[in-house]
Amino acid sequence: MNLGILRCTIRIAFPTRNLFMAVQEIKASEARRWLDEGRAELIDIRDSGERSQMRIPDARWIPLTGLEAGLKADPHQKIGIFHCRSGRRTQMYADKLTSVGYPETYTLEGGIMAWKKAGYPVASDSKAPIEIMRQVQIAAGSLVLLGVILGVWVDANFFWLSGFIGAGLVFSGATGSCGMASMLSKLPFNR
Repeated sequence: MNLGILRCTIRIAFPTRNLFMAVQEIKASEARRWLDEGRAELIDIRDSGERSQMRIPDARWIPLTGLEAGLKADPHQKIGIFHCRSGRRTQMYADKLTSVGYPETYTLEGGIMAWKKAGYPVASDSKAPIEIMRQVQIAAGSLVLLGVILGVWVDANFFWLSGFIGAGLVFSGATGSCGMASMLSKLPFNR
């Protein structure tokens, strides 16, 4: 069977999926032009913590967890432009983005940081706490460093603190469940 015929057959059977084109990146200026023309919709895939700090006004929010749960786009014919903080996550999950249901799918090159650098509007909340995973990195790194310093200068048993934190990070990575993130999320400034 001819590849052209196969493509036409698949497009007729699955008109909202673009199975033969990779997700392409689009610069902030081009994305802005498409949004102003009403041709596209901007979709933020970041989690709620990141979004609370800074977001693009009027961008639709479909967190990555929603994409993984099989969330679908509204049945309209706009182009979907997905963004995260720097563009890396949208590139990593490009295959998931194409399954949302937009007739064409793009990622915003450089993410919201490039959008902001280009001078386009962003809404930010200076009182929002930093993302929970950054808090985990700061806390875990500080505890490991403290364990090493105390192990060298006070008592060798403090090395166990660094080992315990390291084991917790391995467990978190292996299971996708982070006890430290759960504890930090219960602090008053994270509510």
